[in-house]
Parts: sequence; C-alpha cells; structure tokens
Amino acid sequence: MASKDPDVSAGPGPVPGPRGPGFGEFVVLAAALMSTQALAVDAMLPALPTILAALRVGIANHGQWIITAYVAGLGVGQLLWGLISDRYGRRPVLLTGLSLYVLAAVLCGLTDSFIALLAWRFTHGLAAASVVVTRSVIRDLYSGRHMARVMSLTYIVFLMVPLAAPSLGQLVLMVAPWRFIFMVFAGFGASVWLWALLRLPETLHPEYRLTLTRAHIVGAVRLVLTDRTSLCYTLAVSVMFGALLAYVGMMPQIFSVVFRRPALMPAMFALCALGMGFASFLNSRIVERIGMRIISHTALLAYIGVSMLHMAVAALGLERMWTFVLLQSLTMACFSLAASNFGAMAMEPVGKVAGIGAALQGCVSMVGGALVGAFIGRQFTGSTLPLAAGAWGCGLISLVFVLLAEQGRLFRPHHPGVGVSAAATVAH
Repeated sequence: MASKDPDVSAGPGPVPGPRGPGFGEFVVLAAALMSTQALAVDAMLPALPTILAALRVGIANHGQWIITAYVAGLGVGQLLWGLISDRYGRRPVLLTGLSLYVLAAVLCGLTDSFIALLAWRFTHGLAAASVVVTRSVIRDLYSGRHMARVMSLTYIVFLMVPLAAPSLGQLVLMVAPWRFIFMVFAGFGASVWLWALLRLPETLHPEYRLTLTRAHIVGAVRLVLTDRTSLCYTLAVSVMFGALLAYVGMMPQIFSVVFRRPALMPAMFALCALGMGFASFLNSRIVERIGMRIISHTALLAYIGVSMLHMAVAALGLERMWTFVLLQSLTMACFSLAASNFGAMAMEPVGKVAGIGAALQGCVSMVGGALVGAFIGRQFTGSTLPLAAGAWGCGLISLVFVLLAEQGRLFRPHHPGVGVSAAATVAH
C-alpha cells in the first residue's frame, strides 16, 4: 500500500532458499530464540518459594532476586553480544550464546547455595543476552512499519511462553525436584540451537561488518546514544519494562498473600498474558495502515489511565482477584502496543550499527528495567497497591521521554532515515 509516511520503508525480508527460512518460519524461529529469555523467567515463578525453602532463605522478598539477577545478566551481556555480532556476524554469536545458555542452565540446577544460584542466574542471563542479536537480524531485513509488523508477529508467538511457562514450572514441581526446571531450560535451548544451526543463514551484509577499533566502536556508540529518537524511546521502554518485571516478580506473593490462592497463579498469569498476545496481534494487523506513533502514543495514554484506575481500586480496598486480572490484562495489553512500537522506533535510526544499537538499547532497557522492577518489588507489604502505583509512575515517566523524543508533540509525523536491508544475503 502506498503511503506518504516514510516509516513504511522496508527491506524485502527473508528470501526462501535451500537453507534460509521463509517468512512464517523466520517469525517463529525469531520468537523461539527470544523465548529462551522469557522461559527462564516465567517458568521459575511457581518454584520461587520451593527454592527459598530448599536453600534455607527465610525472607520471601529475596525470591525476587532470582529474577533480578537473571535480568541484570541479560542487560550486561547484550553489550558484548551486540558488539561482536557487528564484527563477526549474527549467526556465530547466536549459536555461541545459546551453547553457553544451555551450560549455565545446567549449573544453576546443580548448585546448593543461594548465593551461587544468584551468580549462575546472572551468568545464565549473560548467555541468554545473545538472543538480542535476533532484533539485529530483524533490523537487517526490515525497517519502518514493516519492521514493527514483524516484531508484533514475533511477539505473538513469543507471548505463548508466558501463557504456558508457569504451568510448565508447576507441572515439573509435581513430578520432579525444582532443579529439573533448569534442565527444561537447557533442553529448550539446545533445541533452538539446533534449529538455528540448520535453518538460519547470516543476515549481516559484508559491507556493514565493523572492525573492532576504538574509533568505530566510539562512533557507533555515539550514534546510538546521541540520536534523540533512539535514546528517548529506549528510556521510555526501560521504565515500562521495569513495571512489567515488578509484576512478574510479585505475582507469587500476590497470589499467596493477597488472594491466598497460590495454585491459581499460573492460570491467572496466563489470562493476563493473553492481553499482551491480543494486543500484539492487533498491532501486526493495523500498524502498517495507521502508523507506529498513533498506536503507541494512544496505548501509552491508555496505560497511564488504566494503571491509575487500578491504583484507586487497590487504595480503596476494593481489589479482588477478578479486578486484578482484568485491570492487569488491560495494563499489559497497553504495554504491548506501546513497547513493541517504541522498540521499533528506537531501532529505526541505527540500522547501520544494528548490533551495537540493539545491544546498547537492550542493556539500558534490561538493567534500567531490573533496577526499577527491583525498587517496586521491594515495596510489597501485602497489597497490590505498590504494583499499580509503580505502573502508573512508570507510565508518566515514559510519557516524559516520549515527549522529549517527539519535541513536545504526540502523534506528530516523523521522518526516519531509510533503513538498510541485507535481505539479499539470506539465501546465501
């Protein structure tokens, strides 16, 4: 469809060939790669109380550190993997990182110390950070609204993991010790590694391979950190991601302490995740017609409104399980519509250094989100109010960053640079 809005520009995408995947397989493979990260968080949730008891940790809030350590590793690791993927290519970095992911998962399952578990969880996240390169692969092949559509389709598949992962973790606990959850992570990582080995070609065009000289690295970092759109939208994603991490980390305590129905947590978690899945599907259907800014800015304002309503419900003592699930589902749907487009807009100006761009943006989002999520999570005292208030505050801060990116005007037309596609290399 013809459009005067430049953000519809796109590369042609994956070209089917003897080794390269077609569009549908590419979307599912990209989602599977990113799902290695989500699985290692969401499947842990039912096991957190069991792990704390087994490792003789007496403070319930400390279970959130198992999540925080992993996410912190994700943030730090992205700097390494993104940088070397711009030099050596996407494929070898993905395969190496997934190999380390499998090893770290096994070591997490073998530890007998809580401190050692946190250290290996950090290492596990460090290895899982390699899948940030998946975003670079998408950026190699697409730009503009088409990139937003591919990311949305990827998130639809990716979000099936939160639907199933807590139930999977609970099922493992019913038939085996908690350590076997980490063996499930290792098995899934090994399967994705094999799929990528057999079906994912190199997508980085040779002319855009960087030499790892100080001048090139500094130049690429300067481009990423000084572009207003890239930086501000990355920061907007970071604070909203922090609210999401707080929600994930607090779910076991909310259902144990507030609602006193811990067995229902996986099912209710899945219901809330359905909101994100529906929103991602909707975004994939309308983003090329409506545009990223109209959708994401509207979603952000709705996010602020819904979280404010949730905060009022919790403050007035009216919270029930059905209100929590309903309002949290709406909050997460708005998050999905906003964050997926914010991520695409943040990547748009940095196509020539997509690896470093994705790495720096991912590092800021993960580390910043982990800190914000940890702060909100520590406020839990037996009520859902800290979660709702944290989401509302994060929404307001995100709005400030969006206004800075858009020079004070929401929904305004924008003119990104034309992205570079390496699609022609996919079949080779």
